[in-house]
Amino acid sequence: MTKRTYAAPSKEQPFFGFAAKTDAERNEDDKFVKALVQAAGTKEKALDEVVKRGWRALGSGKYPEAALRFNQAYLVAPEQSVVYHGLAAIAQIRFKDLDFAEELFRIAQKQPNPLKMLNADYGRVLLVAKRPKEAQPVLEQAVKDTPDFGDAWINLAHARLQNGDREAACAAADVAMKQRPSSNASVDLNRLRNDAQCK
Repeated sequence: MTKRTYAAPSKEQPFFGFAAKTDAERNEDDKFVKALVQAAGTKEKALDEVVKRGWRALGSGKYPEAALRFNQAYLVAPEQSVVYHGLAAIAQIRFKDLDFAEELFRIAQKQPNPLKMLNADYGRVLLVAKRPKEAQPVLEQAVKDTPDFGDAWINLAHARLQNGDREAACAAADVAMKQRPSSNASVDLNRLRNDAQCK
């Protein structure tokens, strides 16, 4: 994995900014994980709780807190897909680092217990990076993983249109319309339908 650092406190960067930790800091981490697991009951429940808080913070635009939560998840279960998924979102949204986000999404795909939303989020990053050819197969999988997620269908429609398949783009747009996409995506969908000249 590439070791990327950013202009932010280490706890707000993916993987604590890859900073070398002192013995005292490692002991504090161990105490934190032990207390969290004890409070939650199991390691799995502890991970679930801290990850929920991470996604909630991310959705509310509280990026420093979101990064801290996903870093805490890394301390609890460094092998789990959701850790890389969450930190990829931080790299993309807060630090605008699409390359590192993509690298973390690729790692997340290979780790245990990926979220159903993983391919939808990864495909969107590839679209934002203006790589529709790579995005399309990821998004084709995303709509299989989450068939009722309208935004994934819209992103798939974009990828198909950018790859020159107008009919398939319109077909994906038709499905997206039935799935109640988010308000931002709905505006995007109308523009896409015009661009693709969908009936």
